Amino acid sequence: MSAGIFAAMPSTHARSGRRRDSSSLPPRHRALRIAMDSPHRLLRTAQGGPCADCGNQVHWHQGIEHQPVCLHPHELPTTAVPELHRWHIGAGIAYPAGDGSPWCRIAHRTLCPAHEPPGPLTEHLVMLRRRLALQTRRLLDDGVFPPPGQHPTGGSRPMPPCRPARPVVDLLGSRHLAARPIEEIRCVARTHRGTRCLNRVLAPRRPHGTWRLTTLLLGRPPVPPAVEIAVYDLGHLAHAEQQRWHAQRCPTHALIPEAADMAREDWEIFDPQLHLQHIATRLPTGQARHRGRA
Repeated sequence: MSAGIFAAMPSTHARSGRRRDSSSLPPRHRALRIAMDSPHRLLRTAQGGPCADCGNQVHWHQGIEHQPVCLHPHELPTTAVPELHRWHIGAGIAYPAGDGSPWCRIAHRTLCPAHEPPGPLTEHLVMLRRRLALQTRRLLDDGVFPPPGQHPTGGSRPMPPCRPARPVVDLLGSRHLAARPIEEIRCVARTHRGTRCLNRVLAPRRPHGTWRLTTLLLGRPPVPPAVEIAVYDLGHLAHAEQQRWHAQRCPTHALIPEAADMAREDWEIFDPQLHLQHIATRLPTGQARHRGRA
């Protein structure tokens, strides 16, 4: 099916336009989305869920640059939303502009009571932020939404240890997703006994990577960067050392290129849309805080 056909698709699903008494039914609008876990990019209804900062419901859509975009789940009158804050959905894709209709969408972060507003807001949006703040308070009082680092009853408790099960790794100029924690990545080479090597790629006497926090953009301007992502950076290592990591070989088997592989390297090219659930927003426990750019 051509892209032009999809571009012309409205976000209103067809249904019977009449009640049993023959009176007209208003159209029902349902947002479309790109399935977060689908490599085929099938159009489906928007993925909903609670905001990690305030607990209010949000909708995730795919942006025009394949980045996930977090929007308020309801349409708002265009007159109530400043032009710079307007979004619209076309064929399941979120666009940072209006579409000429009297209704538009808005980024959740603009309304999120856990963040400062990104500038002066209209009275309508100020009232909406207040309603969301009241809803957050209800969720807190009911113990449904404990904020990060706090017990539902209000007492503080230590943050749980952070140890990404599938860490994001900067390697050879690209961002990869590992299949297991860094210290458990195992050499894929075949030993002379016909078994897989038991050594790990992370070797004690070889230079290690550096954990750092960098920004993952969840939307386009005027939406500010919303998420910090923890990345294991190997980009500063020598090219040969990065090649060893990419080939997933221990230092010993890196010197024996003729040794066959017993398994395939299990790196994946990191895609924020497909791998959203693997994004770690804190450095692993015990790691110094380093900042970087995406």
